[in-house]
Amino acid sequence: MDFISTHLLTTILFFPVVAALIIWFLPADQSKAIRWTALLASLVPLGLTIWLWTMFDAGKAGYQFEEQYTWYAAIYSTFHVGIDGLSLSMVLLTTLLTPIALLASFGITDKVKAYMMLFLFLESGMLGVFLAMDLLIFFVFWEIGLVPMYFLINQWGSPKGERELWGGMKVSARNYASLKFMVYTMAGSLGLLLAIQMLGVLFQNYDLQYITAHWSTYTQDIAGLPASTVKTVAFWAFTVAFALKVPVWPFHTWLPDAHTEAPTAGSMILAGVLLKLGAYGFLRLVLPFYPAEAQQYAGWLAFLATMAIVFGAFASYGQTDFKRLVAYSSVNHMGFVLLGIAAAAKAMGTPDATIALNGAVLQMFNHGLSAAGMFFLVGVIYERTHTRNLEEFGGLFPLVPVYGGILIFTSMASLGLPGLNGFISEFLVVRGSFPILTVYTAISMLGLLFTGAYILKGIRKVLHGPLNEHWAHGEHKLTEINTREILVMAPLMILILILGIWPMWLLDVINKAMVMLFS
Repeated sequence: MDFISTHLLTTILFFPVVAALIIWFLPADQSKAIRWTALLASLVPLGLTIWLWTMFDAGKAGYQFEEQYTWYAAIYSTFHVGIDGLSLSMVLLTTLLTPIALLASFGITDKVKAYMMLFLFLESGMLGVFLAMDLLIFFVFWEIGLVPMYFLINQWGSPKGERELWGGMKVSARNYASLKFMVYTMAGSLGLLLAIQMLGVLFQNYDLQYITAHWSTYTQDIAGLPASTVKTVAFWAFTVAFALKVPVWPFHTWLPDAHTEAPTAGSMILAGVLLKLGAYGFLRLVLPFYPAEAQQYAGWLAFLATMAIVFGAFASYGQTDFKRLVAYSSVNHMGFVLLGIAAAAKAMGTPDATIALNGAVLQMFNHGLSAAGMFFLVGVIYERTHTRNLEEFGGLFPLVPVYGGILIFTSMASLGLPGLNGFISEFLVVRGSFPILTVYTAISMLGLLFTGAYILKGIRKVLHGPLNEHWAHGEHKLTEINTREILVMAPLMILILILGIWPMWLLDVINKAMVMLFS
């Protein structure tokens, strides 16, 4: 126990990898044992994170529970991990959603061992990004997360559908979506890697705290170029990489394809956690490293955020595929995160900026809960009907009243109904951003209006209106949500309600972190 408490962060980080290696040695035909091993193993990081939460001192400045070991001495890189209020909230989200997604995956029957191993590797990759305090380690984990998700989409994605490429050649839709996901994110990562390498060469150090303290005030010429010019280029290298991951308009086009083709649990983690890596990069690296550049280009960031909110909402409303509707809603909701970040960049250190930042981080957490729930509920009905076409549903509430009630509850959280978690985070973003970026925030309200429109459209098409008799009788008769599926949704719904009624248990940690980081 003393070892675990001393090495708590590395235990949380690498336990999923150890579990994946254990699963490797289990017989491939023991699918039930593999599923339960993966699920029970994923609960260990969650338990350790809850323990970490109880010991964390939100009022203490700086990082806590730090661990540092020599990793690559020749290039001055160390394996350095630590946690503050920002990363703690994201680690909690990751360790919470992973076992829920694994429980949602119990219906997977093909190559179960590989599936569960990839999911656990993915968890470690995501946790590494949130815990890393060395830029090179940050980048390594940033890239590690791409590989499992690529294979999850490529191997376990929707078997239906083809995409026609230039020249008339047709490919599997899931192959297209997985490759597009990989190409987009790796293309953005190239600039990020070059910028990180430049900082390492410049400072002979990759330590996050050291570079934060020195880079923002650095004024000497670099390779014959003014420091301001180099910083601007590096700023955009970081920004584009993280904007692709969020994703914001116009870098968002990989997301609907990836979500549509991914397995249900893959979509849950993709929306619930992976999108947050980009927003986390803005908060952890862009704003602390480039405060002057962030302030200078805050208007552009706000423009991109506003376009994501408005176009994401319009695009979502226009969908007939239930899963694509939810996928575009993620573009809309993550736009509010970037709007809060842009407001903070514009007026760093002011009370309004702090409110906007609080809302942005809380929105990251809240969207993780509601989006994961929505994608799972789409998967539940798809598993029974083998269609996601909204035009083929209709009037299903009498057939599946429990499912319908859960869908309405989760949809209202996504819509931002007061009393549920989505309302408070979006309210904080709007309240903090309006005095700073008045015009952009006002335009974003149009997107917020259409959030209600596309959510209500989805509910109406699925649950209300004339009953589609095709699902009422015979072999196609729609069955109610089962106990396992309710157990998947229960923790999400409980947290959605708790955060809607009493958000301060999380918001207090976030607020203290934002004040200490950006005051």
